[in-house]
Amino acid sequence: MLRLLAALALLAPAIAAQAQPGRMFKCVDPQGKTYYTQVPPKECQGQTTQELSRQGIVKKQNEVLTPEQIAAREAEKKKKAEEDRLAGEERRKNMALLNTYSSEKDIEEARARALKQAQEQIAATEKSIAEGEKRRESFEKEKEFYVKKPMPQKLEQDIQNNEIAIKNNRGLLDAKKKEIVTINAKYDDDKRRFIELTRGTKK
Repeated sequence: MLRLLAALALLAPAIAAQAQPGRMFKCVDPQGKTYYTQVPPKECQGQTTQELSRQGIVKKQNEVLTPEQIAAREAEKKKKAEEDRLAGEERRKNMALLNTYSSEKDIEEARARALKQAQEQIAATEKSIAEGEKRRESFEKEKEFYVKKPMPQKLEQDIQNNEIAIKNNRGLLDAKKKEIVTINAKYDDDKRRFIELTRGTKK
């Protein structure tokens, strides 16, 4: 008996806290029956519960979501976070653009410098390829002396190294020519965004 009284004494504050005057809960059990109580009834466990004011207005709603609803909300939160991240990156890019250039002329001058550097690298690579092809011709003539006897190992190695260098330089040349397209695309995009941002600022 004493243990029962002690247990009731411990539960009393919790019950009193839930059943505060003026608090009212509304819920619908799985069978569709609606309950209005001061303490959420056990029949509504696992169901959405609404807390009502004295005037019957919904103050708070404690939703119980299905696994599918939880997954959908998590997906929506991730989508929103990704959108916020992309928007932040866009803002940083725009600020960097405005801090880098003060006019469209600045952009065109930067483009010209980048294109000039790329063209110089292309010219240097083409020169290296031409020199390699000349060495190839020289090696072909030198090989004629060894038609009927073993070719020196050094000559074989030189020929092999020269072919590798020509191949590598041709690959570099292709990459540098593609870089011209990339440079123009970059500065076209910078110029477009700069115009949009500065016109928007002026408005």
